[in-house]
Amino acid sequence: MATLEEKQVMVVGIDDSQHSTYALEWTFDHFFTPPLASNSPWTFDHFFTPPLASNSPFKVVVVHAKTPATSVIASLAEPGIAEVLPQVKSDLKKIAARDIEKAKEICISKSVSDVIFEVVEGDPRNVLCEAVEKHHASVLVVGSHGYGAIKRAVLGSVSDYCVHNARCTVMIVKRPKMP
Repeated sequence: MATLEEKQVMVVGIDDSQHSTYALEWTFDHFFTPPLASNSPWTFDHFFTPPLASNSPFKVVVVHAKTPATSVIASLAEPGIAEVLPQVKSDLKKIAARDIEKAKEICISKSVSDVIFEVVEGDPRNVLCEAVEKHHASVLVVGSHGYGAIKRAVLGSVSDYCVHNARCTVMIVKRPKMP
C-alpha cells in the first residue's frame, strides 16, 4: 500500500476502440480535477501554459496490449502468408502508436500529467494483469465492449478475465449506448 507521500497506481487498459477512449476520459473526469479554479488569478494566453493536474491520489499507467503479429496471421494458415508478416507487424505497431498518441492527447486535454505509457505485446488479459503486478497498482480500469453472452463466450472478455484474475480493484467503464 502506498504511503502518504506516494501516489497509488491506476492502470488503464486501452485499445483502438471507442470504449477504451471513453473509459480513459471518464476516469480522468471522475478521478482528476482541473488544476485551476475558474476564479484563479492566472490568465490563459500564448505566454502561459497552466500547470498540469497533480491533484489526484493516482499515478496513471496507460497500457496498450499489442496483439502479436504471428497470432493474427496464424488463423489464416495459407501458403505464402509468411510474406505478409512484416506488413502485419508494421500495421500493428502503427495502431499501437496511434492509440498511445490519442491517450496522450486526452491526458493533455484533461490536464493529467503523472502518466506512464506502455505498449506491451501479448494477450490483453495477461498484459493488463501483469501490468497490475509490475506497477503494484491498486486500481485497474478497463472499458467494456458490451458483448452479449454468445460473443463474449467466443471472443472472451478482457474485463471478465481481469475481474477474476487481477490482484487489485477492477473498474469496468461501460460506454452509454448511443441513440
